Amino acid sequence: MSYESRMLAQFAMPNRKDVEQSLLRVLLRNGGAIKDFSSGQPIVDQIAGEFALSGSQRSAFLETIYRKQNRVKKALLWHRLLFRAADSLAKQNLVSRPTQTIQLTSKREWMLTEKGLDEALKISDVPQPRKECVQTKSFEVQKIVKRLKESPPSRKDYNPFDTAKRTKQTTKQSLLRNRGFRQAVTEAYQFKCAVCGLKISSPDSLIWEVEAAHIVPHRSLGRDDICNGIALCHFHHWAFDVGWFALLDDYKIQVCALVSSLPLDCGRMQSYELFQALKQRGARIALPSKTEIHPHPIAMRWHRENVFYRVK
Repeated sequence: MSYESRMLAQFAMPNRKDVEQSLLRVLLRNGGAIKDFSSGQPIVDQIAGEFALSGSQRSAFLETIYRKQNRVKKALLWHRLLFRAADSLAKQNLVSRPTQTIQLTSKREWMLTEKGLDEALKISDVPQPRKECVQTKSFEVQKIVKRLKESPPSRKDYNPFDTAKRTKQTTKQSLLRNRGFRQAVTEAYQFKCAVCGLKISSPDSLIWEVEAAHIVPHRSLGRDDICNGIALCHFHHWAFDVGWFALLDDYKIQVCALVSSLPLDCGRMQSYELFQALKQRGARIALPSKTEIHPHPIAMRWHRENVFYRVK
């Protein structure tokens, strides 16, 4: 038995397989990525709490003697166990290593892969269909997010239509693109509705209320580009899609004239008027900091001409 194995047995540390399962669950709850397992990282204490580790288990350390340099290196046993578990997950292609993730996100993180996300959902008793709604990152989806954010289409001569899109065929790659589009758009708007500013997630932190709305919709072969997208809450997404409001080229909100003649029992939740954010004169949507990913005028113009309801 190795020195490390003896120490694990001596302090009755958790089984590595159980730590692997805990890591996957925590990754799912923490957006899909975590940093290293050093002191001060909340996730280290969070997982330790799940195993009800004692103070001695958390503070036990390993000693490595470097005789040529005449020095002793100490490493916390619990941190080493976490690293071993993460390393094992990487060998199973359930997470990416920090050396891989840093090339993608410029951050040294362990990140779930698609295979790891599926496993994390399974052991967390989250139904598989819910995967298409969760905001948890995966290494493969982040590749798409990186491309959408760093290589947006030219603001000149933009074509918001993807004539090669297969509207009736759902493939694994198309599902990844859908999630990549959603992740890129909602991140760009900081998970807030661009109209009313609503920002809230589900109690388990897996799903944000805000949605990534296409300006030129899927049914019209709209592209999955950030500049053909806008982050909207459920209500304003619906209102945008059915033509209650549109966006002008200066990002001001144009409201259907029928709003002012709605019956008193429509468009309200008790005393709150749902269209209040739309009816403010000169109201503009909130925009991402990078102008190159703002909604494109060509896409907004198409929406005004083909979706927005004009009173005749």
